[in-house]
Amino acid sequence: MEVPSNIAGILDKLENAGYEAWIVGGCVRDSLMGITPHDFDITTSALPEETERVFAGMRVIETGIKHGTITVISDGVPVEITTYRVDGEYHDSRRPDSVTFTRSLREDIARRDFTMNGIAYSPKRGFFDEFGGAGDIHNGIIRCIGDPEKRFSEDALRILRGLRFSASLGFWIEDKTAAAMLDCRGLLNNISAERIFAELSKLLTGRRSGENILRVMTCFREIFAVMIPELRGIFDFKQHSKWHFLDVYQHTVLAVQSAAQLTAGKENALPLTLAMMFHDIGKPRCFTRDENGEGHFYCHAAYSAEIADEILRRLKCSNALRERVCRIVKYHDTPLKDDDRAVRRLLAKHGEQLACDIAMAHIADDLAKKEEARSRIPEWYAVISRIHRLASECCFTMKTLAVDGNALREIVPPSPLMGKVMKHLLKKVVDGDIPNEREILLQEAAKYVANRGII
Repeated sequence: MEVPSNIAGILDKLENAGYEAWIVGGCVRDSLMGITPHDFDITTSALPEETERVFAGMRVIETGIKHGTITVISDGVPVEITTYRVDGEYHDSRRPDSVTFTRSLREDIARRDFTMNGIAYSPKRGFFDEFGGAGDIHNGIIRCIGDPEKRFSEDALRILRGLRFSASLGFWIEDKTAAAMLDCRGLLNNISAERIFAELSKLLTGRRSGENILRVMTCFREIFAVMIPELRGIFDFKQHSKWHFLDVYQHTVLAVQSAAQLTAGKENALPLTLAMMFHDIGKPRCFTRDENGEGHFYCHAAYSAEIADEILRRLKCSNALRERVCRIVKYHDTPLKDDDRAVRRLLAKHGEQLACDIAMAHIADDLAKKEEARSRIPEWYAVISRIHRLASECCFTMKTLAVDGNALREIVPPSPLMGKVMKHLLKKVVDGDIPNEREILLQEAAKYVANRGII
């Protein structure tokens, strides 16, 4: 295993002072999977005060010293060093009531969550893998260290971490571990909304989530219903629609997976995947059937956006992300037309980024429907291409108009009427009726003012 020089230097300092020191956890797991790790955690037999003495000449931060963790700044990079420890009782399913320091690496590893995260490595000693983590990585299995129910009772967030690893790594969850996840799911109610949302976000945007979300969200839907109780309303809800071959929940999950595939590797993948999780959540509220038995969900997008807003507020989602997701949900089934005027109007209403999000939502939605619906997908891609082209060529905001309030002063004084003039000019430009040129805009403004009693 390759160890960066600054990490090797920390290990050497601790070893030379007479203590054991290992890198541990996710960095070792990733290395064994051929993934370059970016964060390295170190565990040591040195007590916190002993660790501080070893690094007395370096910048040291007492990150969580009562739990045995200090941070050393090495070559400008913060590195956490934690003393071997044994956790006390857990009464809140979040954190131990107390910790006891130990000189035993095995005792420290035994308290951790999954075998794949329970491997330690020392350049001097090699790998410590008493719980079979390397074998489980090789076989693609997520397995708890020790008793699964005890592990999840200690920290219920481990349930979501297991699901996240399953989705992002493509690993299967071992039977006893999976059963304990389901049995202990109610403990997630003890976890803060912020921690829940952070894990959910990582699950939806993981490295291989686009391949595995369907399996994870289907097999463990009862866990998702604890986090988002509103999902239960779409479980097994039949659509009776010529466009659909799945119930609302199954369609939703397939649409989420499609969104994850469409955005794989992209920096801003979360808004679309979240939007597809909520895009049809309002359908049961507005379900009707016509005389032929065909199902309809009139206004479901607006209802879904309202519900999504409530959920994301409860999960402490940032305002910017919440607003973006809810707008995608609200407009996910608004008809899109591949022509310049329609796309200019789309840009004027939403801006380039959100307009593309909405078009991508159409694609993800149709990928989760029957073949007849999927035939529309090339048109949605054409709309996206037109969005990018027109966004770089055209004016679709007040700021990019070739005139401003100062230019209009000789035609109309600052007043509510000036605002109406500006909106009129922007609409004319967006619709392609007039070019975004100063003199033509001024002429159009004068015409509008002269005829304002008619227009």
